[in-house]
Amino acid sequence: MLLDTKLPAHYIFRGVWPDVVRVLLISSFFHFLKLALGAYLPPVPLQLPTILGSLISLLLAFKTNQSYERWWEARKIWGAIVKDSRALVLQAAGFVPDALLAAPGAPLSALAHRQIAWCYCLGETLRGLDSTATLTRYLPASEVLYTQPHANKPLALLALHTAQLKKLYQQGALNAFQQVQLDATLGRLGNALGQAERLKSTVFPASYRRLVHFFIYLFLLTLSLGLVQTIGLWEIPVLLTTASTFFLLERTARELQDPFRNAPTDTPVTALARTVEINLRQLLGEADVPAPLVAEGFYLL
Repeated sequence: MLLDTKLPAHYIFRGVWPDVVRVLLISSFFHFLKLALGAYLPPVPLQLPTILGSLISLLLAFKTNQSYERWWEARKIWGAIVKDSRALVLQAAGFVPDALLAAPGAPLSALAHRQIAWCYCLGETLRGLDSTATLTRYLPASEVLYTQPHANKPLALLALHTAQLKKLYQQGALNAFQQVQLDATLGRLGNALGQAERLKSTVFPASYRRLVHFFIYLFLLTLSLGLVQTIGLWEIPVLLTTASTFFLLERTARELQDPFRNAPTDTPVTALARTVEINLRQLLGEADVPAPLVAEGFYLL
């Protein structure tokens, strides 16, 4: 997630410099073409590039809005995950008898550490990263072994949650009402998992980007012809500045449209998982509590 700080110029222009170079070459070509063949080129009224510029602005406004909606939905999903992760452990702490809460490896400790692993594992899975090391760090060997054959490891961890609650109910540590409450919290975590997977697997149409780029280049062509006898050599920086603005807006929308791509514009899933870890370890009364995740320059992962 980008922070409220000064963005480096190399990050801003990193994704658009090929288009900027193409615009420079195209605008230079048309400028010198008009010097040689200006009398033979058709006159283009400035109203035409004005209309095209307005159309491009509408397309970019729609794409930026939809991209931000996708990013904000991802942030809301992870906000619900943080809330329900805390609720799960708080409910278990209130329901499970004190005699079962004391020792390391007790049901509450196992549940909390598995939920911490689930948060980290979900974030890494959405980003296409291997979560084996994370699971090994937080789970006993038997549970890590259980998750290995599963393609969906966060779902496997929820299955372990369910199995543990079923065992506690059968042992009489939970009554029927308490089990229903905990199952409801697990159901919300499962819903969040499905929502995040749906957002990850539903891509923004690539044809929309190509359409926007086509209209930008068409706009440059018509504007160049419309300025044939207007501003002379200043035409090149004007075209370059105008096109760069459009390309920067398009690139910003493209960065936001996939909130789980392991990039600076991502939803900060690792930082949120660290927040869950801090909160749950403190609820358990553990001394070895990690510090909040530190930003890497201008963004937080």
